[in-house]
Amino acid sequence: MAEPIVSLRGITKRFGDFVANEAVSLDLYPGEIHALLGENGAGKTTLMNVLTGLLRPDGGEIRFRGRPVRIDSPEVAYRLGIGMVHQHFKLIPPFTVAENVVLGAEPRRGLLFDRRAAREAVRALTEAYGLAVNPDARVGALSVGMQQRVEILKILYRGADVLIFDEPTAVLTPQEVREFLAILKRLAGQGKAIVFITHKLKEVLAVADRVTILRRGRVVDTLPAAGADEGLLAEKMIGRRVRLAPEKAPARPGPVVLELRAVRERRTGQDALAGVDLALRAGEIYGLAGVDGNGQRPLVEVLFGRRPAEGDVRLFGEPILGLPTKALLERGMALIPEDRHREGLVLAMSVAENAILTRYDRPPFVRRGILRPAAIRRAAAEIVERFDVRTPSLAVPVAALSGGNQQKLIIGREVARRPAVVVAFQPTRGLDIGAQAHVYRTLVALRDAGAAVLLISFELDEILALADRIGVLSGGRIVAELAPEAADEETIGLYMTGRGDVRHGDAGRGDSGGDAVRRGGAGRGEVGSGDDAGQEDSGHGGADRTDEGKAGDGR
Repeated sequence: MAEPIVSLRGITKRFGDFVANEAVSLDLYPGEIHALLGENGAGKTTLMNVLTGLLRPDGGEIRFRGRPVRIDSPEVAYRLGIGMVHQHFKLIPPFTVAENVVLGAEPRRGLLFDRRAAREAVRALTEAYGLAVNPDARVGALSVGMQQRVEILKILYRGADVLIFDEPTAVLTPQEVREFLAILKRLAGQGKAIVFITHKLKEVLAVADRVTILRRGRVVDTLPAAGADEGLLAEKMIGRRVRLAPEKAPARPGPVVLELRAVRERRTGQDALAGVDLALRAGEIYGLAGVDGNGQRPLVEVLFGRRPAEGDVRLFGEPILGLPTKALLERGMALIPEDRHREGLVLAMSVAENAILTRYDRPPFVRRGILRPAAIRRAAAEIVERFDVRTPSLAVPVAALSGGNQQKLIIGREVARRPAVVVAFQPTRGLDIGAQAHVYRTLVALRDAGAAVLLISFELDEILALADRIGVLSGGRIVAELAPEAADEETIGLYMTGRGDVRHGDAGRGDSGGDAVRRGGAGRGEVGSGDDAGQEDSGHGGADRTDEGKAGDGR
C-alpha cells in the first residue's frame, strides 16, 4: 500500500471535562474510501473538524504527505488539499452553479470577475470527475442530489485530494444515493482519499475499503470492509449485539381512526399541502415516505392545530380541523416530534417535570391548582423504569441526558397517556443504533396494543422495516399507497421524485367507523420498552451525546 496522504496520531480533543477524542490515530490513503462509524457523540465529526481546521486538538499530531503540519484554520486545510462536504450545504440559492463553486476564489480578468473562465473551469471539473451538472443552472432550482454535486465541485475546484463527507446520503432519494456512491468510487479511482461518515451500514459495505469505528471518543477497531457485515459493525459500534430489524407479527388493523380528506395548506401562494387524503386504522403502522420538504412538517402542524388548513380531518368520525393542540391531546392523539429539543422537551426543567409535561394540569399531578411533587415523581419513576431511561436522578435537568434517553423519555411520556393515534415524525433522528432499535420496538408495541401509528420518516429502511402500509408524499399530496410486500426502495424512490405513475390505492380505506373505536383504543394492552430494552446503552449524564454542539460532533 502507498504511503498515507494524511496520518492522525494520538489526537485528543476535550471540551471542559468531556473528552470528545482520546488518542485517536487514523491513516488516510490515496484511492481509498475510508468509512468512519460510531454512535452519536462517538467523536467522528469532532475528529474531522480537527482535520479541517475548525477545531484545534489538545494533543496529538497531524502529518500530511509525511511531514507534521499545524492545521489551525479551514484556509490552511484548503491549501493542503483537504476539503469537507457537510450534511447541511453551504450554497447561495440565487447564484449559478459556477458562481457558487468559485466563490472566494474567483478567476479574474483585471479587476473584474471572469464569468467565462469560471464556467469553463467548472465544466472541465464536471467532465473530469463525471459530475454532470449545468454550470449556468441556478442552485436554488436544483434537486438536493445536484446541490450535493455542487458542494463536491467546490472542494475539487480548490484542489482537494482528501474529501470528507459527513452523513452525505441523509437527504437523498434511493436513486440519488446510488449515483452518489458511484461518484465516491470514481473519485477514489482517480486517486482521491475519501472519508465517509455515515450511520447507514449497508452503504458502508457497498463502497468502503476500510472501516474505522469510534466508541466514546476512542478507536475500537480498523478493519477491511470486505468480509464484514452489518451485525459485526453494529456490535463493534455499540459493544454488544443488537437486533437491527424489529420483530413483528402481521398487523390486525381495525376501523379507521384518523381520516384526512382533501387537506390543503397554502403559504406564500404555494400549496404546502395540495389535497392530502389519508385513512389511518387502529392497530397499524402507516409509513409516510418522501423527500424532505414535500409537506411533512405542514402536515404534522395541521394535524396538531398549529397551522390553518382547508379540507376535512376527522378523529373517530368527529371533525377536528382547527382544534388547539391541547384539545387534540385530550382526544387521544400523541406526537413524537422531529425536533425533541424545540418541540418535545423543556431542557432546563427536570426529568420528572418533562415526564408529565403533556398532562401536568390534570389529576393526580395537581389538586386545587397546586402541583403534587410526590405524584409527579411516582409517574416519572414508572416511565424511567419501563422505558429504560438512563438518568442519574429524576431531579437533573433533562438536558443532561443523552439524545437516546431524551427520546425514550418523550416516548414513555406519550405512551403513558395510552393514545389512540401516535404521529411519529423522524422518531430516530440523530439516534444511535441501540436507541433506534428501542424506538422501533416501542412503535410496534403501540401498534399491537391497538394504537394507530403514523410514521413519517425520510429513512426508507425504517419505513420498509416497520410499516404495514406505505404512502408516498410528493408535492404536498400522497401520490401512491403500497403494501410493504409490493414496495422496494427503487419503486418508492420513483414516486418520491414524481417519476412513478400516480397510484392511490384503496388499501385500508373504508367507513370511518367513528363509533367503532374507543378513544382509549390503545389501552387494550400495556406498552413497554421491548424484550431487550434494558440492554440498550445510550449513555447518560454529562454532555448530551446527541446534540454535541459544543463538542462539535452532532452525529
